[in-house]
Amino acid sequence: MSKSGRDSYRDELTKLAFSNEQIICIEADLGGKNHPFEQSHPDRFFNLGIAELASIDIAAGLAEAGFVPFFSSFASFAAVRAAESIKLAMGYMEKNIKIVAAYGGVSGGWFGTTHHCLEDIAIIQSFQNIRIACPHGELETRRVIREAAESKEPYYIRLARNAVYDSLDRAEESSCKDILIEGKVHTNAKLCLISIGEEATELCKTIVQENDSVVHAHLCYVDIISLKSYIGDLKQLSDTILVVEEHRATGSSASNLALLMPECKVYSHDCGEKWPMYGGTHKDVLDYLGFGLEPLQQQIHLIGGTDGF
Repeated sequence: MSKSGRDSYRDELTKLAFSNEQIICIEADLGGKNHPFEQSHPDRFFNLGIAELASIDIAAGLAEAGFVPFFSSFASFAAVRAAESIKLAMGYMEKNIKIVAAYGGVSGGWFGTTHHCLEDIAIIQSFQNIRIACPHGELETRRVIREAAESKEPYYIRLARNAVYDSLDRAEESSCKDILIEGKVHTNAKLCLISIGEEATELCKTIVQENDSVVHAHLCYVDIISLKSYIGDLKQLSDTILVVEEHRATGSSASNLALLMPECKVYSHDCGEKWPMYGGTHKDVLDYLGFGLEPLQQQIHLIGGTDGF
């Protein structure tokens, strides 16, 4: 049975730790009972409680000593509450810390506004030297965790909660830093959809199946260095781009791509600027924020104008 991104992370990190004794798993009181890493490697598992800022500082000390600390918490607390420590330890000092931020976007659903996070990518992107990955599905999540463990770079990995999706096909030798393209690829398609994150990728998969004049480019890594590396390929796909991302427009990947590609038309399908105050399932909250298949279809229609796509 397929696993959610959150469970895939725990399982993959546990497996990696058997061959890499430097890996340490740190949790901020959301590991639950029977955490697989704690069961397999109890001497390298630490639940530090609701102390996100201190957890990053402790991880910095462990990284300085040669360990590879993975720290997991809600995205809202990892990116916002611990922002100062992330800026200094990971951005400025480039310590080899891996943050795995579950409950990204509004995937917490009923947890409410305090536990939702539509600002994290903007915050982390503003701190140079940190890799940012938003994997889709189990296989891509596992590959990102392996890439993070092998890299000496600081990482911020954004996951959702319990959703289970099949990752897009990726060649065995391919890195998650490589673009994945779906749809009928031809020179200068009328519209290129760019998906970032799980819900966005599922929406774009559906659109491409319905509309063969649209091409879909899935991006897993969205830090500035990665975005710059995509520019040449994206320009070849289309000069009209619609970025789909479970995030605010402010500081989104769409805003960065618009600056990097001034000659292209760059649009954004995002969660708007409202606070996610509505309580419900993940889909309920996204619907409240205007993020979903029907509003995306309407936006594509408006971008296409009278000629359509």
